[in-house]
Amino acid sequence: MSETTEPNVGSFTLGGPLTAEPAATIDVPEHAEWPLPNGFAWVFPGEGNQGGLVRPVIMADGFNLGRSKLDVLYHGLESGYPFISELRRRGRDVILLGFEERSASILDNARAAEAAIHRAAAEQQGDFPMAVGGFSMGGIVTRYALARMEAQRVDHRTALYFSYDSPHRGASIPVGVQAFSHFIPFPNNFARQMSSPAACQMLWQHYDAETGKIDVSPLRTEFLDALRQVGGWPSRPRKIAVANGRGDGVGLPEVKPGEVALRVDRIYPGTTFYTQAQGDDVTAAFLNRRFPKAEKTVPTSGFPELDGAPGGTLHTYEILAGAMEKLGGEADLRHKDVCFVPSVSAAAIRDVDHQNDLYAPVHDLDPYESELDDFLCSSTTTAHTAITEELCTWIMDRLPD
Repeated sequence: MSETTEPNVGSFTLGGPLTAEPAATIDVPEHAEWPLPNGFAWVFPGEGNQGGLVRPVIMADGFNLGRSKLDVLYHGLESGYPFISELRRRGRDVILLGFEERSASILDNARAAEAAIHRAAAEQQGDFPMAVGGFSMGGIVTRYALARMEAQRVDHRTALYFSYDSPHRGASIPVGVQAFSHFIPFPNNFARQMSSPAACQMLWQHYDAETGKIDVSPLRTEFLDALRQVGGWPSRPRKIAVANGRGDGVGLPEVKPGEVALRVDRIYPGTTFYTQAQGDDVTAAFLNRRFPKAEKTVPTSGFPELDGAPGGTLHTYEILAGAMEKLGGEADLRHKDVCFVPSVSAAAIRDVDHQNDLYAPVHDLDPYESELDDFLCSSTTTAHTAITEELCTWIMDRLPD
């Protein structure tokens, strides 16, 4: 180890089940590939549709760093519940949409979605209406793409839009974790991920590495303005969504506000991350490094209790603890999972700014509060984008007839 720098943290990034690479080789069935602007797609014909596309279902990849790994996405969509296989068994042609850079601007990646819709329409036999949507960020990309096509009076031939745990009202990465990515004294993929355009556009609150301030990113403000300019949502298709979080207002009862979530020693000694609590001047994290010597307290004011809120979870602190341990550090991990996409955000029914809204029992609210036509929250808390039979069958039962 250098005497002037901390050990390299490696290339870890934060990601959910659909980005987790399995140890074994991934077996992907035969498929066609489409090159697209800013992306590409893999096409899997439905049973009995070998002569061409008949009932297209376009499903967009979610957020991470780098080019989409559609083999990994395919594996994730077949794990837990065989989503793709069941769609194909029902005669649906599955089009997996990937991006050249998943962390690029949502506005740019929407070009790939628009191109995929055009290509599917051009190759389709007959005029059966399409279904278009995506997972996490993919649901936001396709939402914007369809809305922009309508604003430009382009026929997208889509009867159903769906999103799978997409952060319509914003996502949450603990700001202490965001700050730590930039506290590491050399360039790293973790920091690149946290400061990427897509992260800035989706996160409810963002840590600015240059100013040290925590606020809504200007890139998010610009994106929301662009979304409003095209109407916010596509108006022609029916709009549905599923949430990996519960809808009864119950989150993660074991994640109490203001507790230690993770403490690191030996490497970044004494660095401590706390679960988000309400109040002013609340310590979210204390960061300490040896070379070059520095320490930093990350405070928040006016935040709700985000980490334990109802929503799809991310192994945020488990991933961070694992990275520290691989470098020879000691990690006292108290809470491996925290809320990433609140249920109210995935259901587009309340904002995440206030405690009462964040913990609202979604199923008891007037459904007309939602910007969606219909939605389903998971009966149990599940990981962000975890593929479950409950959520997948609900979507498939609502596909165009």
